[in-house]
Amino acid sequence: MAVESVNKAQRNTIFVESAIVSSVEAFAGNQFIMRLDAPECALHAQPGQFVHIQCDPLLAMRRPLSIMRTDRSKGWIDILFKAVGRGTVLLGARKTGDVISLLGPIGRPFIPSASRPRALLLGGGVGMPPMIFLAEELSRLDSFSPLVLLGSEAPFPFPLEKSKMTLSGIPQTATSGMPMLEEWNIASRLASLQDYDGCYRGYVTDLARHHIRSLNNTQRDEVEIFACGPIGLLKAAAELAKELDLPCQISLEEFMACGVGGCAGCAVHIKTGEQSSMKRACVDGPVFDAYTVVF
Repeated sequence: MAVESVNKAQRNTIFVESAIVSSVEAFAGNQFIMRLDAPECALHAQPGQFVHIQCDPLLAMRRPLSIMRTDRSKGWIDILFKAVGRGTVLLGARKTGDVISLLGPIGRPFIPSASRPRALLLGGGVGMPPMIFLAEELSRLDSFSPLVLLGSEAPFPFPLEKSKMTLSGIPQTATSGMPMLEEWNIASRLASLQDYDGCYRGYVTDLARHHIRSLNNTQRDEVEIFACGPIGLLKAAAELAKELDLPCQISLEEFMACGVGGCAGCAVHIKTGEQSSMKRACVDGPVFDAYTVVF
């Protein structure tokens, strides 16, 4: 059943589904990857969009969670989340076969430019899922060469494996990548301050700076930055883009109530030229041009 969003551009594109849990994997740091059979959402989802999930029948308030993967033909989506509050703790306790009400897909997605094929994807913590989704979609296009840099201060929700792919400007100590991305032939590296094996000790934006500065002018002109994660990462990504004169799209993480633009509880300050306004992160975003966001 379609839901008409307040945002006219998204009318009849948000669906209410009774999704069925087909698998739940638990990882260190109270992290979970859940696969949901949700055919309508899977068919229409784009990288950067999210679902608004009812974590438990007794909990009225839904939770917004980014989509990490989707299979349009088989009708499933994957979500990655960390159990930190009552809602996500209850969601992590759900079992295979459980039915979960969800709204989705919601929001403005990332919009890559064909003139910028060197997509540089930066994900931090629970901001990693949109980057994985975007990387998988771009890998299907011959014109794009995505590089994914992921950071986390909690254990990564996947095994750390030495990457087989060489990268320009990446410190020799940064050897670990994400196995799933490696399988898709997508270059990746990991960063953390926790001294995890093979991870760059520092922030993903510092790792990104090393890489970008190693490129020649022609290569640098092909770079566009995409980022999702905590506010510190997003601000640093925006500053890096301005420093190196690169386009940058960021996905804002905001507290949400209705999730479909009705309550305006997730308003963010956006400035374009001389114009300043409050936009709703849920339907006007969550993806915005980094140059327009007032942090």
